[in-house]
Amino acid sequence: MKTDDFYRESMRSLREAGVPFLIGGAYALCAYTGISRKTKDFDLFLRPNDVDRALERFRQDGFEAEKTFPHWLGKAKCGEDCIDLIFRSGNGLCEVDDSWFERACEEEVLGERAAITAPEETLWLKCYIMERERFDGADVAHLLLSCAERFDWPHLLRRFGDDWRVLLSHLVLFGFIYPSERKRIPRSVMDDLLGRLAAEENAPPTSERVCQGTLLSRAQYLSDVQERGFRDARLNPQSHMTTEDIAQWTAAIEQSE
Repeated sequence: MKTDDFYRESMRSLREAGVPFLIGGAYALCAYTGISRKTKDFDLFLRPNDVDRALERFRQDGFEAEKTFPHWLGKAKCGEDCIDLIFRSGNGLCEVDDSWFERACEEEVLGERAAITAPEETLWLKCYIMERERFDGADVAHLLLSCAERFDWPHLLRRFGDDWRVLLSHLVLFGFIYPSERKRIPRSVMDDLLGRLAAEENAPPTSERVCQGTLLSRAQYLSDVQERGFRDARLNPQSHMTTEDIAQWTAAIEQSE
């Protein structure tokens, strides 16, 4: 089976099984920015409760399927071709919920009409990807360049919640990358975030020694939690990760390098 046929068959099969899904990754990025790139897999986003049904459907169709990382990812394979079934991000955040589907956009993908992840959710996921071997900051900048005027900024701010510094860092970097486009970021958003920064800087420092860098890179801050006595932020309830999940995700680092 050809790669595109496998991808199309996967969409049809999940529809027949009544499993809702969204298309993300390179296809969503292209839809919003016009930037096309070759990709070695096909990213489908599902609610966590639907992943096992999707995997079972792929097995019934004769494909290899497994929940590769229980805290965020399943995979279905046909030869060398792979479909990623994503229900959270690799740091355990950004869980796919009903709002993802309510806010989805419809586009033509591989000749089929399909729902794709909204630009806000696409950006939300990418803002946290700052690995040594992969940094999605350019994708974030291109999404801002292409979609700043259409963003639901209050929704995006709610998505980041207490992690608003992550969003602010990308917005500041956007102004560096595109000096002529700085005003495309709403003044109210920048005033809000910079106001939070000023208030936080004037507040007494927290006494808790926690490293939140592990939410940005699974590899580059391990020494902080393993040797320097910082608590791993991924063990917060918001991250949906257990110590076993972290150990498995860490053990897989060598395979990706």
